Amino acid sequence: MKFATIRSACVSIRACTSRPGSRFGGIAQGCLPTNSRLTLRTASTAHSSGISPTLTANFGKQHKEDDWSKRNRSMGEVVQNTKEAIATLQRRNPEIQPLLVILQAGEDDSMLEVNKKTAGKIGLNVSHICLVKNCSEDEIVEELLKLNDDPRVHGVFLHLPPTSLTSRVLNTLKPEKDVDGISDLNIGRLVRGDVSKGFIPPIASAVLDLLGKHDAALKGKSVLLVGGHGPLRMALQCLIERSGMTVQTNHWSSKSLKTQVMQADAVVMLSAGNVDIPPSWARPEAVIIHCEPALEPDDDIIDLSSRSGLGYLTAAYRAQNVVHSCSRWIQEQQYRPWRLHNLKLQPLNPVPNDIEISRAQTPKPVDRLAEEIGLLPEELEAYGRNKAKVRLSLLDRLHSQPDGKYVLVAGITPTPLGEGKSTVTIGLVQALSAHLKLNSFACLRQPSQGPTFGVKGGAAGGGYAQVIPMEEFNLHLTGDIHAITAANNLVAAAIDARMLHEATQSDKALFNRLVPSVNGVRKFSPIQISRLQRLGISKTDPASLTPQEVSSFVRLDLDPSKITWHRVVDTNDRFLRKITVGQASTEKGQIRETGFDIAVASEIMAILALADSLMDMKNRLARMVVGTSRSGEPITAEDLGVSGALAVLMKDAIKPTLMQTLEGTPVFVHAGPFANIAHGNSSVLADKLALKLVGRDGYVGKRTHKATSPVGMTTVPDELCF
Repeated sequence: MKFATIRSACVSIRACTSRPGSRFGGIAQGCLPTNSRLTLRTASTAHSSGISPTLTANFGKQHKEDDWSKRNRSMGEVVQNTKEAIATLQRRNPEIQPLLVILQAGEDDSMLEVNKKTAGKIGLNVSHICLVKNCSEDEIVEELLKLNDDPRVHGVFLHLPPTSLTSRVLNTLKPEKDVDGISDLNIGRLVRGDVSKGFIPPIASAVLDLLGKHDAALKGKSVLLVGGHGPLRMALQCLIERSGMTVQTNHWSSKSLKTQVMQADAVVMLSAGNVDIPPSWARPEAVIIHCEPALEPDDDIIDLSSRSGLGYLTAAYRAQNVVHSCSRWIQEQQYRPWRLHNLKLQPLNPVPNDIEISRAQTPKPVDRLAEEIGLLPEELEAYGRNKAKVRLSLLDRLHSQPDGKYVLVAGITPTPLGEGKSTVTIGLVQALSAHLKLNSFACLRQPSQGPTFGVKGGAAGGGYAQVIPMEEFNLHLTGDIHAITAANNLVAAAIDARMLHEATQSDKALFNRLVPSVNGVRKFSPIQISRLQRLGISKTDPASLTPQEVSSFVRLDLDPSKITWHRVVDTNDRFLRKITVGQASTEKGQIRETGFDIAVASEIMAILALADSLMDMKNRLARMVVGTSRSGEPITAEDLGVSGALAVLMKDAIKPTLMQTLEGTPVFVHAGPFANIAHGNSSVLADKLALKLVGRDGYVGKRTHKATSPVGMTTVPDELCF
């Protein structure tokens, strides 16, 4: 992205969005050029000095900044109302700062001061991004996507050339941040009469405001829109008609323009350029509004002259839209009541096998399920149509939301029909949600491919109490177990590589490899500084270490017979339980016996299930003991220098996966440590997310091997155990 400049705390304005072809081909006979860009007057003002202050934007240069609101009632009302709205928002949410971002192409700053001044009076934060004049559509779209994803931005104003305002650009901007109301969705809402989620274009609001303050009531009168087309003209036409006035439209080259002007009670001129309507055409009591926002760079910005009055009012209405957008955003961050639509079951007799039942039901799209249970679109990372990761930012958004009730399904010996813990858990939440209409969530472990392809089979439940689609649930899912396999085997590779290098290199050679000189500078990484501190060395300059300190730093001195870390694979491959590694000639005789475990028996899987944040997981991974030195000291993953790499490999695996039951109720599938070597529960994070989502009166059903809760309850009440 090429930027001409980036400015802060400034603002620009585009009050009229003309498109290619909107400029007139010819001028109707008698139209006179004028230098005035913005006027609001009665037709008689051309012949008289008596100008009604409610019908003009010409306030005179004698008015100072302090008299602004007094001299312009409309402007003062909008500014005051918006200031009060911001104050109300910040009383309830002190950390909230409504922010408007202006995206501009080129160096035309003629309207920036208008917006800076308006924003300053209101107390609105404004940021200005200026792209190069000839920027491409792709560059504009790229910048808009960044602004869409920035939660600090509540409104975006596109101050771009007409040729840059393509449908792709307009519809890339999120409708909830389109404070100028020019995207297709917002215009459609306006035409339909639904602006509860959209925005009225600021210049349309300004024009309606001024029309409404005419001395004579305009209800039932006629308004003529001259020139222009596109979103602004459509918005004005809809709004004026809803205000009880009739609307006619015409273009500048029309031969009937003079006749229509003479019959109109009000004339609104769009995209007029340097053309004006002769005063003799209009009726004496008619209102004429000239919508052209341009200002000369040397205009006195404190003066609300005829050329800046509507620009100021438009900027004020845009700021008001930003505050409305911020208010809606705050409302969206609150807990949302569920609107769960259940899938209907059609039980058959005799009951088909599990896979046939699963395939007979069509699951809801996962984004629809997420919306029904109160998740925001930005909190979801879809993996295809039927499953999605849920971001941990949900915990921050709902931190004040009371938790629901926690039900553990534990210690069940399956019946001959296979009704074990998973089946009971899923059947319980289906009964609560689909039949009793209570918010409920199931939390299950992710099945390993070892048992799935072995005698035990999958873990999706059974009969008409299943997680669907069964194949996706039992195989791969979102790749968490594969991430664990990669992380685990990275540690194993690091162990063998470190032992090889320590056996074949001097202290100096090891030190040069571990702390290389980059551009003539040698420095320790944060992980290496942590190791030095554990060794009791407080130095941070590599050059200051003594030979003894260098040796202690570079040599882990692992005892091959006391390495406890195995490689893993997510398959029942019994011939890998004990293997010999290092037999290639390149390994220089570093032969030792080791073995493979199944992936879900890895300590990394146990950590995934217990971690309550990404940082907590990283710290736990760093503390994993992989073996013992010959002197009897435990060696950790952080000593190997791989804890950061492990956290990166696991950064997506820490997010729970959202799926659904046969009746369309939500399920979190996350983690799955074996109960014979670990705690045998799904993750703490999945439980915490589910407890927030179900609300105070909801239920979270968890399949577990033990009647203890990993989320804080030492002993689970008997009535909550099944």
